[in-house]
Amino acid sequence: MKIQFLYSILLLTTMLFSHSGLSQENGFIRGTIIDEKSNQTMPGVRVSIPELTKGVRADLDGKYSFTVAPGTYTLELTFIGFEKIIIPAVVVKAGEASLVDDIYMQEATNELTTVVVTKQRVRSTENAVLNMKKTAVGQIDGISSAQFKKIGDSDAASAMTRVPGVSVAGGKYVYVRGLGDRYNKTLLNGMDVPGLDPDRNTIQMDIFPTNILDNIIVNKTFVAELPADFTGGVVDISLKSFPEERKRSFSISAGYNPGFHFQQDYMTYEGGKTDFLGFDDGTRDIPATSNIPFFAEAIGDEEKATRYKEVLGGFNSTMATFSKMSLMDGSASLSFGNQFKKKKLTIGYNVIGSYKNSTEYYKEAEFGRYGLAGDLDNTQMEVRELQTGSYGVNNVLMTGMAGIAVKTQKAKFTLNLLHLQNGESKAGVFDYYNSDQGAVFHGYQHNLEYSQRSLTNVLLTGKHSNYENKWDVEWKLAPTLSLIKDPDIRFTRYEERGDSLVIGTEAGFPERIWRELNEKNLSGKVGATKTFKFRERDAKFKFGAAHTYKQRDFVIRNFALNIRNVNLTGDPDELFADENIWPINGDISKGTTYEASFLPANPNKYNSNVNNTAGYISAELHPWKRISTTIGVRVENYVQRYTGQDQLGTNVFKNDEVLNNLGLYPSLNMTYKVDDRQNFRFSYGKTVARPSFKELSYAEIYDPVTGRTFIGGLFTDVDKASGKVYWDGELESTDIHNFDARWEFFNKPGSTVSLTAFYKKFLNPIEIVQFAAQTGSFQPRNVGNGEVIGGEFEMRQNLKKLGEKFENFSFNLNLTYTASRIQYSETEKESRELNARTGQTIGDYRDMAGQAPYLINLGFSYRGGTEGFLKGFEAGVYYNVQGRTLQYVGIVDRPDIYSVPFHSLNFNANKSFGEKGQYTIGVKINNLLNDDKESIYRSFETDNQYFSRLSPGTTFSAKFSMNF
Repeated sequence: MKIQFLYSILLLTTMLFSHSGLSQENGFIRGTIIDEKSNQTMPGVRVSIPELTKGVRADLDGKYSFTVAPGTYTLELTFIGFEKIIIPAVVVKAGEASLVDDIYMQEATNELTTVVVTKQRVRSTENAVLNMKKTAVGQIDGISSAQFKKIGDSDAASAMTRVPGVSVAGGKYVYVRGLGDRYNKTLLNGMDVPGLDPDRNTIQMDIFPTNILDNIIVNKTFVAELPADFTGGVVDISLKSFPEERKRSFSISAGYNPGFHFQQDYMTYEGGKTDFLGFDDGTRDIPATSNIPFFAEAIGDEEKATRYKEVLGGFNSTMATFSKMSLMDGSASLSFGNQFKKKKLTIGYNVIGSYKNSTEYYKEAEFGRYGLAGDLDNTQMEVRELQTGSYGVNNVLMTGMAGIAVKTQKAKFTLNLLHLQNGESKAGVFDYYNSDQGAVFHGYQHNLEYSQRSLTNVLLTGKHSNYENKWDVEWKLAPTLSLIKDPDIRFTRYEERGDSLVIGTEAGFPERIWRELNEKNLSGKVGATKTFKFRERDAKFKFGAAHTYKQRDFVIRNFALNIRNVNLTGDPDELFADENIWPINGDISKGTTYEASFLPANPNKYNSNVNNTAGYISAELHPWKRISTTIGVRVENYVQRYTGQDQLGTNVFKNDEVLNNLGLYPSLNMTYKVDDRQNFRFSYGKTVARPSFKELSYAEIYDPVTGRTFIGGLFTDVDKASGKVYWDGELESTDIHNFDARWEFFNKPGSTVSLTAFYKKFLNPIEIVQFAAQTGSFQPRNVGNGEVIGGEFEMRQNLKKLGEKFENFSFNLNLTYTASRIQYSETEKESRELNARTGQTIGDYRDMAGQAPYLINLGFSYRGGTEGFLKGFEAGVYYNVQGRTLQYVGIVDRPDIYSVPFHSLNFNANKSFGEKGQYTIGVKINNLLNDDKESIYRSFETDNQYFSRLSPGTTFSAKFSMNF
């Protein structure tokens, strides 16, 4: 709460500051200068206004700015060895910024003469990204702020589906080339920043509104300056430090889903008064964390009995769901920013605040667990446990971000503060059927959950440039605090026996669970670049160092409830009704009691820490006219320590090393420039994938909704009957060798075609495998070596070639196809052979978990003209699908689990109006095909069975925004 209060004060102070002290009498001229050959910004260029005999030098970012009286002016740009550029008729209005499009300067063909260009040389922001792609050292793709507006997406996650080879999972997390989260990474302004789920490599992308973004670049090949823990891609989100003009915007939106909203039977439960703000008000506090007596101790000991009853009375009495009408989704955001000059300083700032409240209601949701029959002639799967029912989800996300930047001619400093607050409430009722291991029973269950997450990040960066001596130095520091609380997860299962209801060991005792995670992250890095001449051509030498320290404290406190001789009616609230709390009328054999399973020792309590120290060197050379090459090497020393124990206390760790990985990661990127419009590229890089804190632990994390349990990778998996070891608990990092080749062709501005081939070799890949000794459980393990081979095709094309009437239409297509395989380990192959059906042949390979076989992104858009009703109108239809993907690896009699392709077809339309186009209305339709999200069990010659099935329905949303 203190952090949130201080952050609110900061936002308010910045807001007040932004409205003070700015003169509105003059106007501004601003722009950026870029070297057309290298696509690098050009510091030191002389920019002058002949009418005023006034001039400035472009700063270290190639940017220039004038404060002038209203009028019409001419700009002259000069730099030794480059053509002189004259830009006439730049109109300036009072209190407004006249933005000159990016100016691309060309090297002079003859340095002894001056070539005057009287035509403005400009590129739109969208084309700037393509030019960046054209001249980049490695293989990149991306999307610009101009494209955000064109496709109408309000957040970064939605926009990312337009990038070649990229898919977005759950509307939040970005996957590149069909590889799952483990093999992708997200950076914010070039810095590793954890998200609301610290076990993920990628940050939640839907928290970033598009109006604060410059661009998003996806690095698909490794260079030494990047962190080594990725394989699919590194997604770098660039925020606007210096808005080109004063921006104040407000937006509000509403969403309606016929299956989710205005449903009278929507399931929820009585929560706290501050749930709508994304955090609990104490309603779900744990009754005690210490001095907790056992039930056996409370019998015959008056003092402990009194304390026992005190703890019992501290539990919130709500255990049941109830129904009420669900409301529509809603969101609002406010942002503003500007830049201004103070003597020799340029100051820029950005402030945003946003609030989202969304509701989902899944009817007839299905979660199943199936296995293979003992009879090898029987190919049909047997149901082990099946849950069907409905549950509601209410999700609140608040985002606050404030950034300030200060720039001189040769230095720039930025400070960015980010705070995320998220609260998610779930409530559901499920019918269940169980026939696992000979126990057959059925009944129903109530689930109540709440998850509260927050993240606070500070990003401080500095850049220093001495462009006369051609040195650049950049440093960054980013501390982050992540907090997660799952307070009072409540689970109650009734077993139906004829006309009576039973709660007991067979169906599972009711539980109340508290989970807490506290993670501190401190990352810093510094890098230097020296530009020099090699064989009379520009070259660069880079070197730098980085260090990251992470520490996590994690604990689960679980109370199992015993219902002793209570007359059950089927309403879970009865369990903590006053008349049913132990002891009933003094009878110690009756009443609701608890056992604190986390006492006296708690295997679900651990501390982990990581120290990762890195250094790198690289050289960018142009040894021949058409060939450029970048070669580098990165070294990372990664040490992870763990404090915790297993359930029996047999294995106890006290800050012991569980991973010590000293890795050398070389990279090579080569480009052959065929002509000014096409390139051939080749890249090689070695990268790594490491287990997370959770994976290198003894934690057991239970999900009451699905009935599944995550098992930490330090546990061994041994068959009790045969003594067969399926997993030895020795989890290791994965080394990956990456090879890429690309041909790319850049046609007219905004149009491009590229074709890419890639190959990846995985050594000791980590995959999530079903746990043999405990049904319904899943564990990270190293499996056999793997390979991925694939290709990408991208095309962006304006349709003017079809005729003038198609000038405003655009088409984009990107396809990714991959073939993957994992070689069976000896243990996995033996397990599959022992359980193979009659006539089934087990080879040496299977699909790689988390690797989609194909991705398709397809878009068709229209952008209105410059006059008439269609001015400011934009619309598009976008399709995205990811092929069937292995999610969880089967073992013994557990079949493999695959995700089913989800066909996402969305429509966007926006119309700007007003004198300056300052008002925008938009509509969006998600999931036009009304497709379901499904995962299935697959096995030899059998009907597929559902692992999970949800129906998200079609969502209609409308948005209004204004700039003022």
